[in-house]
Amino acid sequence: MSEPDVKVFATLEEASAALGERVAGQLRAAVAERGQASIALSGGSTPRRLYETLAGGEVPWEHVLVLWGDERFVAHDSPASNYRMARETLLDRIEIPPEKVRPIPTDLPRPKDAAAAYAAELEVLCGDESGRGEPPRIDVILLGMGEDGHTASLFPWRDELLENELWVVASRAPEEPYERVTLTLPVINSGRWVHFLVAGATKREALRCALDAPRDPQQCPASMVEPRDGTLTWWLDAEVAEGVEVAAF
Repeated sequence: MSEPDVKVFATLEEASAALGERVAGQLRAAVAERGQASIALSGGSTPRRLYETLAGGEVPWEHVLVLWGDERFVAHDSPASNYRMARETLLDRIEIPPEKVRPIPTDLPRPKDAAAAYAAELEVLCGDESGRGEPPRIDVILLGMGEDGHTASLFPWRDELLENELWVVASRAPEEPYERVTLTLPVINSGRWVHFLVAGATKREALRCALDAPRDPQQCPASMVEPRDGTLTWWLDAEVAEGVEVAAF
């Protein structure tokens, strides 16, 4: 992997707009090269403006597979649902075939059931055609980062960080909603273009930890995102970047 690219903008609005343009271009490039593209969306409140930008961009959505990097184990119409947020800000504003939208199935009895079902779906939709059982290669993976350094639903010091075989696992968050389903690092690190969008002063220490490569990476899961054969870009607002050494990147 090459060194990550770090971009700093005055506001989250500006960072979101720039990232939206970059992602739209990457999706167009993937469709032009292979006839289809895939994107894994992130949750939380930070990417709302990004999704609105994507909704207004030039993207051949009829050829784009929309996936999720993680999900809270709640109904899809719950205010806490990552799917619901993406639907309201992006999916309801574009023309995309229903079969191209593949949320994590939280209507199953247990998070581990949803994880197994989603892994099987990923294998069919974007699995390794060589037969070697490599993790699915998603074109664009969007990530956020919490104040504790977690990304997707991979939290500090949890066994999920060491998972090397399963592509999707159940996890438990330190705050409600506790039950989650998340892609694992082998899948995230197989992405072609991986992007972090991070904003706000409260995440400054986590950003410093992620960029400084802590002695034990499990302290800051975001530091463990290192695409093997892809690119990693951080998109930051000025508040989170203030006082953090990013020039070297």
